[in-house]
Amino acid sequence: MNFDAYQNEGFYDELLGADGKPRPEAELLIRRIEELPVGSLAARQKTAEAAMFQLGITFSVYGAEEGAERIIPFDLIPRVIPAAEWDLIERGLKQRITALNLFVEDIYHAQKILKDGLIPAELIRSAASFRAPCVGINPPRGVWCHITGSDLVRDGEGRLYVLEDNLRCPSGVSYVLENRRILKRIFPSVFAAMRVRPVDDYPDRLLRMLQHLAPSATNDPTVVVLTPGIFNSAYFEHTFLAQQMGVELVEGPDLTVADGHVHMRTTRGLKQVDVIYRRIDDDFLDPLTFRADSMLGVRGLMDVYRAGRVALANAPGNGIADDKAVYAYVPKIIKYYLDQDPILPNVTTYLCSDDKEREHVLANLDKLVVKPVNESGGYGMLVGPHASAVQREQFVRLIRAAPRNYIAQPTLALSRAPVLVGDHLEGRHVDLRPYALYGEDLYVLPGGLTRVALRKGSLVVNSSQGGGSKDTWVQFAAPSTHGGQC
Repeated sequence: MNFDAYQNEGFYDELLGADGKPRPEAELLIRRIEELPVGSLAARQKTAEAAMFQLGITFSVYGAEEGAERIIPFDLIPRVIPAAEWDLIERGLKQRITALNLFVEDIYHAQKILKDGLIPAELIRSAASFRAPCVGINPPRGVWCHITGSDLVRDGEGRLYVLEDNLRCPSGVSYVLENRRILKRIFPSVFAAMRVRPVDDYPDRLLRMLQHLAPSATNDPTVVVLTPGIFNSAYFEHTFLAQQMGVELVEGPDLTVADGHVHMRTTRGLKQVDVIYRRIDDDFLDPLTFRADSMLGVRGLMDVYRAGRVALANAPGNGIADDKAVYAYVPKIIKYYLDQDPILPNVTTYLCSDDKEREHVLANLDKLVVKPVNESGGYGMLVGPHASAVQREQFVRLIRAAPRNYIAQPTLALSRAPVLVGDHLEGRHVDLRPYALYGEDLYVLPGGLTRVALRKGSLVVNSSQGGGSKDTWVQFAAPSTHGGQC
């Protein structure tokens, strides 16, 4: 297998430069792939897919005609990120998450940023993600954003941008861990030679972070993962993380409130629960506080939470910080709370709730990507350059009917990476979702989920829209040649 016929087609490629030569960080990997006998790469791809099938690495697609549950598509050629670039990403994400956490704390308390006029108060009041019952709540240790999965993209010039923040129940870290486990078997020698930073301690770090949130009077906290159940698209991940952390996976009916605490029903009676890693949306957490018709949550859970007798991760209400309209203000949020310029920039974003920006969007639908602010997974989007006139007309009506519900962004020439297609390599667009944990300190997992738009020319990388994934190899910094013994 060689890269002679591989074409960048004018896009920034993650592994090869514009001249077709490997980037320095990927040179060893490319050389190793080119040394493989004909057919070997395809055979390894089949081996990887078989391993994923045996491990049951699945996700569910709502409304899919061919069956709800699928094996997530996987490409075995990893993405490589050099140490210096990762340092920038890590610093940028820590800065961003720190500021967003301060923002959520402020929104549910003094609302100074609104009073100072940095963000229109109406933008917050009209947000579907704002939770009035969370006003005045003090989450354990003052942290609202415990697990974050921000999406990064690279444009045609190779510059990195934050595309969006995911603070509620970000999914995908289980694929990061399983992709790595499989890739280490597929490329054992090159993996070791390229000094790739490990990711397999994530479950231990996640557990320690969750335990840190426990009420202070508890020395041996009980942690559980709360799932909506087997029909949720991320159910594999819920079971995987619970198993990896060695904690119970529970559903709403498994929990009850008694004597001012949350308890888990066990074969030996009730057992007090101290920390809940909830993978249920706010609306369904507690029918006494949020949606009265919820069958997924726990009656009275929020009363126990308000009293500080149970910790919830992520904290209810933190979705106000990943509202796609609020996203446009994140650079100002960073400046306001930290007095710093953003290390990682935003993609230019137009708010359809703003009269002037909305008219610009409506006049340029053929050039923009339009997103509903309350959707995820790539649902409800319009990719203007690929849309028909009928689809664009439909979005004109949708935007005019509910402008607060839409934002628009330029269509970036997303970077690409080589993927194996049959017996040859082709470029496909990618993004990157790194994961961060915020407990006693702020930790960014060195890697992340590289999502791939497997359909040629597509810019939509979500697994629910036919996207796949790659392993992401973040390299250690080269050892210093100037150091001595100490």
